[in-house]
Amino acid sequence: MDQILYEVADKVAVITLNRPEAANAQTGALLDDLDAAWARAAADDDVRVIVLKANGRHFSAGHDLKDREWAPEKLTLEWIYSVESRRYLEYTLRWRNIPKPSIAAVQGKCIAGGLMLCWPCDLIVAAENAEFSDPVVHMGIGGVEYHGHTWELGPRKAKEILFTGRGVTAEEAEKVGMVNKVVPLDDLEPSAMELAGQIARMHPFALRQAKRAVNQTLDVQGFYAAIQSVFDIHETGHGNALSVDGYPVLMKLDGMKEKLKPQ
Repeated sequence: MDQILYEVADKVAVITLNRPEAANAQTGALLDDLDAAWARAAADDDVRVIVLKANGRHFSAGHDLKDREWAPEKLTLEWIYSVESRRYLEYTLRWRNIPKPSIAAVQGKCIAGGLMLCWPCDLIVAAENAEFSDPVVHMGIGGVEYHGHTWELGPRKAKEILFTGRGVTAEEAEKVGMVNKVVPLDDLEPSAMELAGQIARMHPFALRQAKRAVNQTLDVQGFYAAIQSVFDIHETGHGNALSVDGYPVLMKLDGMKEKLKPQ
């Protein structure tokens, strides 16, 4: 079964995470297919808006470290840096900067790497049961690779969720501006599609310029430079894990996910 589904209707491309049996945990292959879907939507002149959604109860449980790509014999800091700089940094920045409006529709758990799927989107519509978290401090690393926390939540709230590992409810995320709208679970997809349809009726070049204006303002304020530099801070966490305790420390994330496993 395809891990990523893709369809276009009424000038809206819908990209769907389709690994519900694993709470849409992200393998390397899934992320490669997801990037290809984003690129397909970006290149299609008939697409004006992109919607990212997920099948199943949960949006995404983050990176899947059961993926054989993360076999112990491969793990050096050079290998980790190479893989993460491409799949976790380059991809997310590329999705953010695609010159078409994008909307994430989020339900259930959105854990760690799951944030790196919805944060690059321009708008987020969340179901009432959505919960956003980044508990990777448990594994000795200060946050996921695409460190949007401060920009999305503000500095004090960002520190709180990182220091404690607790989740942020949809209601709380809306209050701080991370989420545009909170709707009942049954209304999630219709609400996201209605919003996409409304945007798709706008002038496409004006939409492109409006998006560029906001993103460029954030970059002038330091967003791009901060994302790049904090990625290197993230990698020092991997370096410390490898040098002090080796591979088992990296796998603490997998054990942590078992404790946080969506019910």
